[in-house]
Parts: sequence; C-alpha cells; structure tokens
Amino acid sequence: MLPTMVVQAILWILYGLLLQPEPGTATLPLLMDSVIQALAELEQKAPATEAGHTASARLLSAQDSCAHNPLQHFLLEEQSLKTTMLDPPSLSPELQGLTMEVARHGVWDGKECGVVLASDGSTVAVEPLLAGLEAGLQGNRVVNLPLDSTGTPPDAGVTFPDFGATVPDVRATSPGLRDTSSDVTWADVGAVSPNVRATDLDVQVTSPDVQASSADTKAKFPTTVDSLLVVTLARDLGLNFLQGPQTWSHSLGTEGCWDQLSLPRTFTLLDPEASTLTTAFLNGALDGALLGDYLSRSPEPRPPLSHLLSQYYGAGVAGDPGFRSNFRRQNGAALTPTPILTQQVWGALILLQRLEPAHPQLQGMSQEQLAQVATHATKEFTEAFLGCPAIHPRCRWGAAPYQGRPTPLQLPLGFLYVHHTYMPASPCTDFERCAADMRSMQRFHQYTRGWDDIGYSFVVGSDGYVYEGRGWHWVGAHTLGHNSRGFGVALIGNYTAELPAEAALRAVRDELPRCAVRAGFLRPGYALLGHRQLVRTDCPGDALFNQLRTWPHFDKVSPRRLHYLGLRPICPHKLSTAPDPCLPA
Repeated sequence: MLPTMVVQAILWILYGLLLQPEPGTATLPLLMDSVIQALAELEQKAPATEAGHTASARLLSAQDSCAHNPLQHFLLEEQSLKTTMLDPPSLSPELQGLTMEVARHGVWDGKECGVVLASDGSTVAVEPLLAGLEAGLQGNRVVNLPLDSTGTPPDAGVTFPDFGATVPDVRATSPGLRDTSSDVTWADVGAVSPNVRATDLDVQVTSPDVQASSADTKAKFPTTVDSLLVVTLARDLGLNFLQGPQTWSHSLGTEGCWDQLSLPRTFTLLDPEASTLTTAFLNGALDGALLGDYLSRSPEPRPPLSHLLSQYYGAGVAGDPGFRSNFRRQNGAALTPTPILTQQVWGALILLQRLEPAHPQLQGMSQEQLAQVATHATKEFTEAFLGCPAIHPRCRWGAAPYQGRPTPLQLPLGFLYVHHTYMPASPCTDFERCAADMRSMQRFHQYTRGWDDIGYSFVVGSDGYVYEGRGWHWVGAHTLGHNSRGFGVALIGNYTAELPAEAALRAVRDELPRCAVRAGFLRPGYALLGHRQLVRTDCPGDALFNQLRTWPHFDKVSPRRLHYLGLRPICPHKLSTAPDPCLPA
C-alpha cells in the first residue's frame, strides 16, 4: 500500500508522461494491460524516489495537461500541485511510446484515439479514466457554485420536459456503491484555472449535504457540483448536447473495430460521423467515476492504482465479481441516478459558463435553456446507454465474413424467440471464452449446416455482454419458418436443468428488448416465445422455458392464438431428424 499523496503523485506523473513522451520510442499494443504496466512501473520506483515538490510542480505546469479542458484544470490540477511529492521517474522506452498513443481522447476522420482494449473485450478511453482516479484520490468533493451566473437563477423550480416527474434538487455527489468508509476528508480547494482564480468565482469545497426530496419536487438552480462526476462525465454530456438536435442521432455510444485483437493499434468507428461520446469514451468515464468513488471512500492506505485496475478489469475489485468492468453500466446506473446526474450536467455547464465567458456554445444561454440541455442529455444517456446492454460487435469476437448476400428484415418486428445453444453446454463467463464460443458456433453453422452465417441475431454470455450475430437488420437462421418475423436470441449454455446467470436473464428479459423498442427495431407489443413453441425441439431447455413463462411479454401461443398472430404451428412432417436437440433453421 502507498500513501494517498504518493499515489496521487504517480498518477500526475503519468499524466505528464502521457503528454510529454520522448520522441522516437518503441510502443506497446494499445491494451489496458499496458496502461496498468506503466502504473506498476511508476509505483515500483515511487518509494525510492526522493520527494520533490518543486520538480513535480514544474512537470505539471509544463505539461499543460488540461489546457484543452479548463474545467478539469480548475477542479483537479491546481489542487494536485499541493499534494504531488515525487520527481518524475523515467518509463521504459516501450511505455514511453504507449503514452504517446493514449495521451488524449479524440475522434478524427472516423478513427478514435486515446483508447485501449481491455481484457473484457471493451474499449476504454484512458483520459476520463485517469481524471476519475485523480478526483477520487482528492476526495469526493462537493464544489459550491457561484449564484451570479449568466441569467438569473429561477425563483421557482425549472420544470424538466420529457419526464413523468420533475427532477429534485439534490445537493450532493454520487452515492457510494460500496460503503467502504464513512471517514472521508474534504480538502480545501486552492485551485485556479489558467485565467480565473477560485476567489473570483466564490467557489468553496464543503462536505456533502444530501437533501433527499420527493420525485414531485421541481428542480432548483444547482448550488453544488461533484468534481468527480463533472470531470468524468457531466461536462462532456452537457457540451455534446449543446450542439443541437442535428447531432443527437450520432451522440451516444458509437462502437468500433480494432485492426487486430492480439496487437491492437488502430480503432475505427462504425459510424464515421460519430461524436466524441463514443462507447469507449463513456466506458472510460464510467470506469473513472466508479473507481474514483471507490477510492474516495477507501480508508488509508489506499491500494496501488495498478492493483486496483488489475482487479477491476479482471475478476473484480476486492474479490467482488459484480464490481468489475463487465458490469459498468449497471453499477454506473446506481452511481448516477437521473436526478443527480441532471443536476451535475446543469451545474457543469454553469461553472464552464463562468470559466469561459466567451465559449461560443454557452454565450447568452439562460438557466432554463441549460436545464433543458442537461435534462435531455441525461435522459438520452440513461435510456440509450445505461439502460441498454453492452453489445460486442462482430469484429470484436472475430467473426468470419457473411457467405452470400444477407436478406434485410422489414422492421419493426413483432417477435423475440429465445434459445439456448445446448452446445456449447457450459456458460461462458469471460470474453476470451465467449468469443471462442461465438467463432465455434459460426464455423458449425457455416461449414456443417451450410448456412451463410451464425444463425442467431444475438447471443448472450454469462460475462455481462451480448454478442452481435446477424444483428438488427438481417434475416437469421434460428427459428424454422419464422426467421423473418422475429429476432432469435440465444443464451450460451445448456439450460435444461439450471438457469442462466441473472445478468444474462436480465439482458434478454429487459435490456435488449427495451432498447430494441426504443430504436424502432421491435414493436412495443412484441411477443416473446421459446423456440419449442414453434419448432419441435427441447430448446431453450426446461429450466429456462419455465422461467420465460413468468416474463411479461411471454405468449402461450395456443393454435387459435397462432392463427391470430399469423404464425404457423409445428409441422411434424418438416421436423429435422438431426441429433442436435436445439437445431435452428
């Protein structure tokens, strides 16, 4: 264990090295393991390094790490100048080269920079991750906002559109996922932005003051922001949605493909018009917020960052398999409930409006307008990202090309057909195993069955992820005679006698169909059916089918109901005689 001041120093040294690497150095694959390796190398040198406040302060001021982000500079950097106590040790040439690759997040010409591939198969932006770690090490601070921002704070609450209820006034930061320690110390901010001093803004740091209010309370002018949520997520959400409705269709969660998975170097986005709020950025922002929150609540001595990241992108922090990157969306939803995040986005825009009075997007914006932007941004993020399952695209699991020409679906569809794979029989619980299972099934379907591609629309692992098969737009080969009428979703494993993991059930029951309805792929009144209801088969297994029968959209499908729905009943003379008890078609 290292003291918090040393850990903070290591993190800021890494920040400096990110933006001032030595030229001409070799580089490593763009993997999270490489970032962890860089942190571990710094941590190994830290105890033997002579403290040098002056040298480290020169490093931080020289690197200008937050010149492109005055809000982050204001909330984080100057406070770190007080606590940084290490001279910057040199990294190996390979790690120096890596830092050049991940220095700053951005999207240019359809390529996303500043991202790495994690062991769970997700792509993560490094910049918001490091910002969250630093904010957490400083303490889960609540920063009081100035009340004389542009425009007059509304006396009455501002009504937020598109919500069944208005957003309450929550004067607190993120609620902890894990109550590791209630003894959180709150540093005094002496921070200044490059051009604005804290005294000019009348900003103070106080301990959190949680004022829970009912969902019927109108949102009041925010008086505080949480530095952790602002530097990771709230600022970028607000700025992105300030750009107007014309950008919203490209606003959230664009995925991409690596040039290769073993030695990743280049990440190309699937939507060339994507905004910077890509899946990788949001992953990094959520990871930074979750780990920063954990650090802020952890007692001294805090764990080395390399150890913490190894656990988080591995089996789970402190042995908790639920607290790892695979489940960042579920944990992120608990950390950032809609009312709190809305207040944080609004507050971030207010503070940025004061820090950058000439900001072209913020000039002349009233508080009501900022409130509406914050509301819409939070609603989209909550519904379109946090509320949807994380789907690994085909390129992520190494899919072979489609053989032939796919047939487009006529969307929206009215049915969701549930399968189990039977073979592989064992649930897959990590990305490496799930991706291998996907490739194995695709080879079987293409070369043994003679189909154009893997038959399922989507496949669900027990690792917290959904895997894209034929996807939302192409007819699959999963339910004989009904492939064009519904999506076929399979859970990896044999569920004759036991149930899948709860996360897998939740993805099929709630998350995937809810997001499909929202996107217009599935009708709101869709029917959910087990494979055995339409084809003579044991699929999806007795245990899973009995579970399906308790789900809201399950349809019993009597012969009369089949006729009403326009579906064909089981035809014995067309049954397959293949030994596979769950043969798609």
